[in-house]
Amino acid sequence: MNIGVFLPNWVGDVAMATPTLRALRQHFASPDRLVGIMRPYVADVLAGTDWLDETLLYDPRSRDSARRGWRFVRRLRRARLSTVVLLTNSLRTGWLAYMSGAVERIGYVRYGRGPLLNRKLYPPREGRRLRPTPAVDYYLDLAYALGCPAESPRMELATLPADEQAADAVWAKLRLPKNERVIVFNSSGAYGAAKLWPAEYFAELARRVANTESRRVLVICGPNEREIAREIVYRASDPRVVSLADENLSIGLSKACVRRAELLVTTDSGPRHFAAAFDVPVITLFGPTHIAWSETHYAGAIHLQREVPCGPCQQRVCPLVHHRCMRELAVDQVYTSVASLLHARRPARAA
Repeated sequence: MNIGVFLPNWVGDVAMATPTLRALRQHFASPDRLVGIMRPYVADVLAGTDWLDETLLYDPRSRDSARRGWRFVRRLRRARLSTVVLLTNSLRTGWLAYMSGAVERIGYVRYGRGPLLNRKLYPPREGRRLRPTPAVDYYLDLAYALGCPAESPRMELATLPADEQAADAVWAKLRLPKNERVIVFNSSGAYGAAKLWPAEYFAELARRVANTESRRVLVICGPNEREIAREIVYRASDPRVVSLADENLSIGLSKACVRRAELLVTTDSGPRHFAAAFDVPVITLFGPTHIAWSETHYAGAIHLQREVPCGPCQQRVCPLVHHRCMRELAVDQVYTSVASLLHARRPARAA
């Protein structure tokens, strides 16, 4: 059997899909083949893992015609897929699954794609609304529908030697200690500005961590958050607070930095899931998003969210402009959680 798996389009969601990939790999052992179908920008999330036998990169906006349209459909057909598992929810991927020629097409009935599926799951609802359900569980239910036995929701990722070498270079350039007494901050918010915690709050937290806890702070970022990372370092005004803003950024580098961190403080974005996958304690600052959608069942996680009358609104940009959900999440509250995790910290592992 050749089993195609359409992976999610977000970095964090791909990390949350790893228990499902593990379940499928263990159930469909050799000579069955797992073919991962994914957007190019999330492929590095899975780099270093061994669940997939083949990867097909797909992008409807790519300049490479082999990654979109009919040429991509032909590539799917050449893969001779017998089963397609849709971790995505879109109509477009439902159509691609149908056009692939796979006899079995399993996914959730959403966005009008029900007729394209012949094994259908229905998302849990409360009346007409979807009930907030952890993505980890949502994906695993698809594996269970294919006969996979119960699987741990533990996420799992890996780094490549090149990723670790890049992190080593950062540690040397920024003069970071190698004994793991480094706290990593992640200020990213690819989903939208509503997820961002103010840079001045991050800066104040960084100063307190450096002064009170005697830790170094490394601010990681994505390509679109370089200026935010620079602003945090500038406002912190402490040589013990540094960032990746001027480095060659990659998902692999971010994974390696989080893997060797003592603790991660992050917005609700992709790197928070790297921490859980590498068993690094993590504090996530939630604003407009419902915690239940991305609950990871990770014991080393603390979720912080300010209750406001207008939230969680699930909007990319605050529709009321005031952004109370994040601006009222006080530095004192976050620092208290940081201190509690540091004081309960297990003996340091080797980097």
